[in-house]
Amino acid sequence: MQPNYDTRICHRRRRGYLPHWEGPGAAYLVTFRLADSLPVSVLRALERERDEALRSIGIERTEEADAARQTVLDRYGERLDEYLDCAAGCCLLREPAYAQIVADALTFFDGVRYGLRAWRVMPNHGYAVVTPLGDVRLSAVVHSWKSYTAHRIREVLGGPGAVWQREYYDRLVRDERELTRWVGYVVGNPGRAGLEPWPWVSPCGGGR
Repeated sequence: MQPNYDTRICHRRRRGYLPHWEGPGAAYLVTFRLADSLPVSVLRALERERDEALRSIGIERTEEADAARQTVLDRYGERLDEYLDCAAGCCLLREPAYAQIVADALTFFDGVRYGLRAWRVMPNHGYAVVTPLGDVRLSAVVHSWKSYTAHRIREVLGGPGAVWQREYYDRLVRDERELTRWVGYVVGNPGRAGLEPWPWVSPCGGGR
């Protein structure tokens, strides 16, 4: 299924601290991370940098202003990725049993509730290039991944506690060039992080 790249019919939503864009048939690069994956001081510094840049653009709704906001958000996502790849926190997902739980959850409803183009599970975070199908919302897809895996991981660990950060980050894929870029990024990232061989990553092109 080809994602819908007509951003004119996408709408903006806000959940927690981050603004997000959604559109019917659109594809997204989604990043979700473990609760201890970033020091609070680092996260707050990145958020301040992002928010100051967004304020400098103002509230004007023009094509140029929207593009500038997206550039700021893309840079914020890239900075998050850079820190996450430094493998801060306990890196629970280095353990094969926990990484497999997340990989199984990502792929379980592929082709039913969503289409996966690519995915990977890193030591302290996960990625997916995903297109929700039908009336399924992206937020519901990510919630199901995090809720199920948190429950299963806590069962194995034998105790309560936060597994995932409440917030996640998504980038709307705007065209075929970006789709190719993000699929390649997801598939190639373990090698860039020095994690080869690394089994918890989709084959190039995504899907099962």
